[in-house]
This record gives sequence, structure tokens and C-alpha cells, in this order.
Amino acid sequence: MRPLHPPAPDAPRRVPFPAGLYLILDPAVAGSLSLPDLVKTALTTGVRFFQLRMKTPHAGEFYDLAAQVCALVRAGGGTFIVNDRVDVAQAVGADGVHLGQEDLPLADARAILGSDKLIGISTHTMKQAFEADAGGADYVGFGPIFPTSTKEHPAPVVGIAGLREVRAKVRVPIVAIGGITTKNVREVVAAGADCCAVISAVLAATDPSKAMVELVKAIESSA
Repeated sequence: MRPLHPPAPDAPRRVPFPAGLYLILDPAVAGSLSLPDLVKTALTTGVRFFQLRMKTPHAGEFYDLAAQVCALVRAGGGTFIVNDRVDVAQAVGADGVHLGQEDLPLADARAILGSDKLIGISTHTMKQAFEADAGGADYVGFGPIFPTSTKEHPAPVVGIAGLREVRAKVRVPIVAIGGITTKNVREVVAAGADCCAVISAVLAATDPSKAMVELVKAIESSA
């Protein structure tokens, strides 16, 4: 896999960025699947980057699951990111937070979490990706690369061409997201993604363990 772009000279080194498969855990997609059990299996297949995404108004429910998953990921040598909720990320001792375009501003999240945590920003255009990079994000999520069904109102598909364009101009690591499967993941890595984020490709798979093994193998073989 292509070497990661180094941080700006004046930027402190934060939590190491683990390239490879970025597994997003979402109870709404997982259904009856146990996310803690899935995390245990994922760690044995080589997955080291996890994000918990939970669209619930109940902070306590989010906290309980985040604390459980965080402990498992940390014990397995992985990196754990909380989606949206800076307060939950801080409370459970997560390795960082992932923010959308309408979430807490990057500068405010950094002031709360400090310089040693990872902060990722969801971006859908070159302008957004460039602003996140310039603003001090540790990585940008970019997509959707392909059509996706995991969001009710997804942004327009950016495609492989869009990913290549952003890779050429953005310094920080890129987490590609949106419709990524075992069939197209090699193409995504070849276009410059440092990580490939998946949700339904694993959580909605008939055999999640097999899906993870195939995705990890495909990404590693494309390095």
C-alpha cells in the first residue's frame, strides 16, 4: 500500500493511523448480529480499525456499547473511533472521533479531545476534503465511492475518478467509503485510499467472518 503522507511539520504525532480495512459497526445494519462478538472475530482476521456508529438519542445506550467495544478493540491491539459523539468518545477513552459535515466543528472537537486523538471528517467534495486537511483533521473519509444503501440521503457518488483527484491534492490519509465490496475494493486501493470503510459488506453478509477475511486479503494483496 502506498506510504502515508506525513503530518505537517508543526503537527503533533497522534494515535497511529492503521491502514487497511476500516470496519464501521452500526446496530441498525447488524440486526441480530452481536457487535462485540463480531469485533472479537474481526480482530482475529486482521482488522485493526473500528468505528461505532449509532444513531440513537439515548446517550447511555451509546455509551454502554461504546465502552464494551472500546475495551475489546484495545485489548486486541486495535484502534477505536466513535462516530459523531465527542462526549462519548472522551468518556470511554476512545482513540478518536469521526465527524460529519454538520457535527461539532473540528477545532472544537480538537479542543475537547486534545492533540493525541484521531479526528476524521466525512467529506464528499474536493473543497470539503481540502478544508478538513487544512483544518487539522488526521484523516478524511471520502465518498460515497459507489452507490450505497446504508444512508437514507446519501451524497452524490464521487466515483473512482473523484477519489483519485482528492488523493492527488490531500495530504492526510483517506478513508474511502460507500458501496465498497470484495469485488471493487482493489480498485479503491489502487485509486489511492489508505483505508476502505465498509458497513453492509460485513454486517449484512451471510458470513461476516468470511467477508472480512476476503476484504483484508484483497486489500493486502493490492498494497
